[in-house]
Amino acid sequence: MFQDFSAPADPSQSIERVARLRSRLRAVGVDAVVVPRSDEHMGEYVPPSAERLKWLTGFTGSAGLAIIGRTAAALFVDGRYTLQAGTQVDKSTFEVLQIPDSEPVDWLASKVKKGGIVGFDPWLHTSTWVTRTKQLLGKHGLGLKPFGRNPVDGVWGQERPSPPLGPVVIHPLKFAGKPAEEKIAELQSTLNDADEDAVVLTMPDSIAWALNIRGSDVQHNPTPLAFAILHAAGKPELFIDRRKLSADVRKYLNGISRLREPGELKERIAALKKARKRVRIDDTSAAFWFRQQLGATSKLVVNAADPCVLPKARKNKAEIAGARTAHVRDGVAMARFLAWLDREAPLGQVDEISAVTHLESVRAETQVLKEISFDTISGSGAHGAIVHYRVTAATNRKLKSGELFLLDSGGQYEDGTTDVTRTVAIGLPTQEMCERFTLVLKGHIAISAARFPKGTAGAHLDAFARQALWQQGLDFDHGTGHGVGSYLSVHEGPQGLSKRSHVPLEPGMIVSNEPGYYKAGHYGIRIENLLIVTEPETIPGGDRKMMGFETLTLVPIDLRLIEPKLLAAGEIAWLNAYHARVRDVIGPHLVADRKWLEAATAPLRT
Repeated sequence: MFQDFSAPADPSQSIERVARLRSRLRAVGVDAVVVPRSDEHMGEYVPPSAERLKWLTGFTGSAGLAIIGRTAAALFVDGRYTLQAGTQVDKSTFEVLQIPDSEPVDWLASKVKKGGIVGFDPWLHTSTWVTRTKQLLGKHGLGLKPFGRNPVDGVWGQERPSPPLGPVVIHPLKFAGKPAEEKIAELQSTLNDADEDAVVLTMPDSIAWALNIRGSDVQHNPTPLAFAILHAAGKPELFIDRRKLSADVRKYLNGISRLREPGELKERIAALKKARKRVRIDDTSAAFWFRQQLGATSKLVVNAADPCVLPKARKNKAEIAGARTAHVRDGVAMARFLAWLDREAPLGQVDEISAVTHLESVRAETQVLKEISFDTISGSGAHGAIVHYRVTAATNRKLKSGELFLLDSGGQYEDGTTDVTRTVAIGLPTQEMCERFTLVLKGHIAISAARFPKGTAGAHLDAFARQALWQQGLDFDHGTGHGVGSYLSVHEGPQGLSKRSHVPLEPGMIVSNEPGYYKAGHYGIRIENLLIVTEPETIPGGDRKMMGFETLTLVPIDLRLIEPKLLAAGEIAWLNAYHARVRDVIGPHLVADRKWLEAATAPLRT
């Protein structure tokens, strides 16, 4: 099993841990400390050795920030995690506050007296965060101080896990689509065009993409934890623990890079500074530590985007072909799972964990599953309303008749990364469930069928997914979609579909399309497919080329939850065409479950 169902740590443990941390704050002369979810690579998913927020608070979500003052403490999360956080932390120790309704700086201003100092780890925050926070704190008469050593690590002590040593593997050219040497040359051309001498690469997926390597340092993410300095000429320097490298991988990497131990990073950064090199740093993703070492105000340090981000997001022909193949394979596994669920759930013996384990076993039977792409969200009944619910042995419940079951899952295959959500009726759904499911479906179709000109960003499209819900006074508190990597992170920037996604969509980018609706304490609904942005095409009668989306995911949408009278003719036509494609592509790969698929994809009629 790739997924662990053990319960999180007892929330009451945070009482003693916070008390010990407060003693250290007094010793280092600060009034509060900021503890983010991120690690030294600003990753959303982090290794156990960097799970500081989880260890201190008990909160297991992938985004959040805690502040511990001398007499008060708070955990800040976004709308995806408010319900989850409320069940995982000790509320006598932490206030649970939702961003942006409550802002960390405002909370600090109310808890720390003027002249107070807020401490932070320069390895765990970006320069953008430091600059903004310092400015806002200054308006309240508060200061911001970097630590030499994170006080949480001092409290954690010998209990803290060792850094990971997952083996590095070479990503085959047939899946990567372009040799590493060619990628490096193109990145160097970008630096030369900008008159820059080097760029510091801090995001593991950027390094993995550029060098055509993959790893296993972080659960569900096939990337090695490493740093790199890419020079405008010559080989890049790769800072990685050599214990992760086999002889073959070491030989490959020596051919395209200069291998360095992580402990050499500070020295090599100092050498760039001494040589007065113009160095690019992405202030939105690189740790502030790099700015510190190069000179926080140095004019030789250039704030510009990680040059790997956009070319990595624009999937090449091999990556697109791989994504299509991966989704057919995954669609077959999902069809087999959903057919099993329809047979077994009415018997009353399927629970949230057995659903997860059965789906993983079906995916594993493909013989090419490398990992799951994230912890499967398996929420029955009220648990489906917790957007990022993670089932444990303590919370596990059976799927019951008359409830909805929300399943959000994905696989990591060498040729592609998948992510799909389906909401399924167990027994007879209520009229309200059907109506709200159909409103979510309308938004899903609106995104899928959208046509848009060059320069359109996700922020321009996000409202398409919400319009039907808004008309009924409903909404959901997460973005409509995120970018997805190619056998990399299931959450990839810079593209997305949300109010905050302002990067123009480009052909080859993969995004999720996942509108939802959540009735706290009752049920959750989400319908998610992955889409790839298509090349601009001329529309008959039009005078401007338009891009659109090709749907990659091939999994039936539960017809039992659709209220046909709420759908327009064009929406029914889209659904029927989608289901016909699922049937035609997936059907030939099924034997025992072929009849189930035919019924699940039958044409919807008004």
